[in-house]
Amino acid sequence: MTSPLEILRPLRRNIDSIIGEDELLAQLSSGKSLRIKYGVDCTAPDLHLGHAVNLWMMRHLQEHGHRVVFLLGDTTTQIGDPTGKSETRPVLSRDEIDRNALAFIEQVGLVLRTEPALFEVRRNSEWFDAMPVTELLSLFSMTTHARLMSRDMFRERMAAGREIALHELTYPVLQGYDSFAMASDLTIVGSDQLFNEMMGRHYQQRLGAVPQTLITTRITPGLDGGPKQSKSLGNYVALLDDPAEKFGKLMSLPDTLVEEWAAAYTDMTEEQIERLSAAVAMRGANARDAKLQLAEQIVCRYHGREEAIRSREAFLSTFSDRNEPDQMPVLTLPTRSVRLLDLLCLARPDLSKNSLRRLVLQRAVRVNGNVMLEEGGKIVLEPGSVLKIGPRTWWRISTRANEN
Repeated sequence: MTSPLEILRPLRRNIDSIIGEDELLAQLSSGKSLRIKYGVDCTAPDLHLGHAVNLWMMRHLQEHGHRVVFLLGDTTTQIGDPTGKSETRPVLSRDEIDRNALAFIEQVGLVLRTEPALFEVRRNSEWFDAMPVTELLSLFSMTTHARLMSRDMFRERMAAGREIALHELTYPVLQGYDSFAMASDLTIVGSDQLFNEMMGRHYQQRLGAVPQTLITTRITPGLDGGPKQSKSLGNYVALLDDPAEKFGKLMSLPDTLVEEWAAAYTDMTEEQIERLSAAVAMRGANARDAKLQLAEQIVCRYHGREEAIRSREAFLSTFSDRNEPDQMPVLTLPTRSVRLLDLLCLARPDLSKNSLRRLVLQRAVRVNGNVMLEEGGKIVLEPGSVLKIGPRTWWRISTRANEN
């Protein structure tokens, strides 16, 4: 049997902290099959590489016989996780929640093994729908207003004079109880979820169960080097992106992030990552080749070696063999991050916004060969990126922002 320390060794490069490590090592030593909690609110799913860090860690544990319990928070979704939110979130309908739940299961299946022995799906409506009000009030009595208000985003809202709805204060209580109800042994989350999952340990202890171990993972900057990957910021690589789109996005990554992204999003060895970092430090063609290797590794992980090689060749054909025109007008932007519609307005000021929106809908807009489909979303552009509108109009992108 593989030793507990050896099981954890490949995971440590992405671990920020482990709370309850001794208990985890003891459970691994016992040969017990752990129940690994993976809870999601059923808001619109658009999983990206940042989410997949935790999924790959869970996949590694599945390979050692442990089970992922995928918890669909269909009840807590109707409250809305206040994490990172400055305003109360809108409430989704049950139909929306059910549609999103199915899409979530499809996307996590790109990484996790989903055979019944290693993957179980639960919904927290199973226990909350049947819970009497008296039992719910008993749960509330096990924590305090001061504990809940110690959460940073609640303090920030109060300081800014923004309202906090009472149901939002209950969210950590309900998420904490989930850990007890589903008998969670371990959960792997981003550091922004630490407060909620510590509530899980709190309720397990209060209700007489063994508290779950918490592994928090490091949060990696987005494609633009700024905040973590986010659909609203357009600085992400989605799991559902096709291979060529993944590859093109990854080639826009700043050189300074190549090593960090390789550690977070590939299974490359430490020695391979060190060589990648050394190549980046040499700049020029060496740095470009390092980025090509990173992009190929990530695409291979999700789509296989053949697709990765095909995506690399297509990228090089477009940008190295210069299948686009040699001479293009230069479009200079103040920043690398820009809304697609704003970019189109700069390129074609002679067209109305409605006309430009129609071009997007007609799949007539491409950036670096990738079809752009969301005219309101932000995209991140490297100097030298190519914008194409329609069959015969091209622009080379330049930016006034400082580049790494």
